[in-house]
Amino acid sequence: MALLENIQNNHAAFLETLKHRFLDDQRASSLHKFFELGIPTKKDEEYKYTNLKEISEKNYNFFPKESHNITKEQIDALHLGEEHFDWIVFINGQLHKELSKISIENVEFLSFNFALNDAKHKEVFEKYFNTIASKELAFTNLNLAYCKQGFFLKVPKNVVIEKPIHVFYISQNQDENTVYNTRNLLIAEEGSKVEVIESHHNFDDTFVFTNSVTEIFTYQNAKADWHKVQNDSDTSYLVDNTFAKQERDSLTTVNTFTFGGKLVRNNLDFIHNGENINSFMNGITIIGGEQTVDHHTAVHHKKPNCESYQNYKGIYKDKSHGVFNGKVFVDKIAQKTNAYQQNNNILLNEGAMIDTKPQLEIFADDVKCSHGCTVGQLNEDALFYLRARGISKKEAQALLLYAFANDAMQNIDIEPLKVKISKLLAEKLEVDIEF
Repeated sequence: MALLENIQNNHAAFLETLKHRFLDDQRASSLHKFFELGIPTKKDEEYKYTNLKEISEKNYNFFPKESHNITKEQIDALHLGEEHFDWIVFINGQLHKELSKISIENVEFLSFNFALNDAKHKEVFEKYFNTIASKELAFTNLNLAYCKQGFFLKVPKNVVIEKPIHVFYISQNQDENTVYNTRNLLIAEEGSKVEVIESHHNFDDTFVFTNSVTEIFTYQNAKADWHKVQNDSDTSYLVDNTFAKQERDSLTTVNTFTFGGKLVRNNLDFIHNGENINSFMNGITIIGGEQTVDHHTAVHHKKPNCESYQNYKGIYKDKSHGVFNGKVFVDKIAQKTNAYQQNNNILLNEGAMIDTKPQLEIFADDVKCSHGCTVGQLNEDALFYLRARGISKKEAQALLLYAFANDAMQNIDIEPLKVKISKLLAEKLEVDIEF
């Protein structure tokens, strides 16, 4: 495999550039674990429906060029109409303050690399960093071995971040296929509130493979929302591992909106560590061509009186391929759990396909848990109803598909984000809708 050979040939030089006493031992052991596990294949149960050969057989540069010629106008075009937001811009793995806008006060708002090398954050990193990310996944180990840049935010007790924060990861001016191992760490302390938007953008014709790991900690009475807008080019691959740990009376949401990217794999794990927790996972996927998008979710109900909601919608065109595998684990102690999981899909062409597998593992006896999935086509009666009122077949199909996907956006609190996702929906469905 070309990717494995790249790592074997370059890891010594790469690790030398990443010297840091706190991580040296972890990097070495993680790299060893990565080689031990190997890149997942279709023989692995968790990847039986997703073939990673397209990623693993390419050669990559692990040392991206830092130089770029991205303009402010190009950055502005990526915005969601959020002139009143804060944002942080990473280009070719480096934080660019001149293109970022940070107005937050009383919050430790830093890049991952800066925080990692800042003595006053040593205790924070030792307490949180890599404590909930799985140690048994190949790509989380690869990320730990090579992570250098990313987003770090610790929101102090009872601080409410009024403005959403948009984190941009941009690749540009790369002559070779490039790997990025981005790392995010979000800590919402007791009573705090924060909303983050994350997006990745490849401006080159060469391929980019982004291997991302995010850890989210939400404390008592805190609210943390993370929105992933995945609308990258057809020369991009993304493997995203997100882990969220919640304490009692907290609320955490992860919304994943996937429209672009040649191959996207999202792994999402929620861990309940207290009572009266609410977790929300919503997803909208609209893809075509030969794109593949794979959503794997897991909720670990470890305490009583908690609720989790999963609502994933998929629309697949041409020869695209979707995968959904949602797991809910309810421990024996987790009585009064309410867990809802739903995955609905529409196939628009004969060549499109979806593999869906909702799973429940329940060891408690006083719970309300439901799961379901549907795979079908548009309702012919509804199409006839719209066409009988003078609406063309194409427009009628698009309107029905828009309505089908729209309910997965209902808990977005950020109005510009909701409008942007609505516009992307309309664009992908080729329908003219006024917002």
